[in-house]
Amino acid sequence: MTPQDLVIRSRRAVLPDGERPAAVVVRDGVIAAIEPYGAPVAAFDDVDLGETALLPGLVDTHVHVNEPGRTEWEGFATATRAAAAGGVTTLVDMPLNSLPPTTSTRALAVKRAAAEGAVFVDVGFWGGAVPGNADALEPLHAEGVFGFKCFTSDSGVPEFPPLPPGELRAAFAAIAAFDGLVIVHAEDPDSLTEPRDGGYAAFLASRPASAERRAVERVIELAAATGVRAHILHLSAADCLEPLAKARAAGVRISAETCPHYLTLSAGEVPGPAATSFKCCPPIRDEGNREELWRGLADGVISCVVSDHSPCAPELKAGDFATAWGGVSSLQLGLSAVWTAASARGHGLGAVVGWMAEGPATLAGLAGKGRIASGHDADLVAFAPEDTFTVVPGDLHHRHPVTPYADRPLRGVVRSTWLRGRPVTDQPHGRLLSRVREENRNA
Repeated sequence: MTPQDLVIRSRRAVLPDGERPAAVVVRDGVIAAIEPYGAPVAAFDDVDLGETALLPGLVDTHVHVNEPGRTEWEGFATATRAAAAGGVTTLVDMPLNSLPPTTSTRALAVKRAAAEGAVFVDVGFWGGAVPGNADALEPLHAEGVFGFKCFTSDSGVPEFPPLPPGELRAAFAAIAAFDGLVIVHAEDPDSLTEPRDGGYAAFLASRPASAERRAVERVIELAAATGVRAHILHLSAADCLEPLAKARAAGVRISAETCPHYLTLSAGEVPGPAATSFKCCPPIRDEGNREELWRGLADGVISCVVSDHSPCAPELKAGDFATAWGGVSSLQLGLSAVWTAASARGHGLGAVVGWMAEGPATLAGLAGKGRIASGHDADLVAFAPEDTFTVVPGDLHHRHPVTPYADRPLRGVVRSTWLRGRPVTDQPHGRLLSRVREENRNA
């Protein structure tokens, strides 16, 4: 018998059919078989994790890498190194905050060139739908982007403006014509106001839950009318769960995600106007809202938990909640943060894997990712769920150690990460992903 490349054994392997002892056999970067924990397997490398859990690599479909153009905010090398340290083996990069934004095939080529050879995990790309680029959408789809992001309100950067109502409908119809995916930052611009001061309460009041609900209801209406597959990004307002559940029951092709910060933080714990590491749009809301989001996850109305990692240069976080850049940096910490909160509410590792690996992989059409199953990429994570640590910003691999989780105790430690059966080390060996190649692989 020809020896396999690798076997990883764990008494707590999180598989699609549940958590159980297993031996995962890897050949040529792919999971070749799932065997009993103690099965004899001839392999060049045999790793026994014992009681340390074995998870599929997480898939994070909401990451702002910002390179090229704003690499001083973040970059492919730093972001993907942080991802691997946090158990994320695949990410999909957002089309804005980089320069140029990914709104044309030329810009996509520039971004791919910036990422080539620099990524520690596998990376795919979203395209952008902005005013005036309707003719670029289908060519971007053909070039392999995984879908199209748009805004219903100001994005925060002038080169990526929101779609006004008529162009929003037109973009939905155009994307539906080639059965693409549209992902939407949904806040109603007419419901947003300027904060009356720099405190968190004023910032929260300036972006009310009603702004999210009105925009989500508009997206539902357009998805129903055009037949497009639509996804609501970074849902923070639990008021949106009811219309989303009704729409899904009626057959509308709509889904939603939320983020670790909405599930683990609350407005009441923001320490003051200078604590701008907590600022994001839409905002972190109160504890009652947070618990409703957990119920939305348990009920399946929310299908994904992703980071919305949106870093910037530290000087842009200076000031208060009226002036600072909005974005939470948490790419390396999402798994531990979510597991800390999920386990306290009675959820198991299988649920967390469903939300943070399988759900996002399904959203993006990454059929070879997000599960420990034969034929899938051997993207694997050794995770010690009972171990604890306190977040030290200087230990993070993000370009800038700015995070609302600073000094926060968390449960669950990533011990090792494998990408297609190879340990992630100081040498990047990630690949750039294409929707076209993924579809051909799955055919």
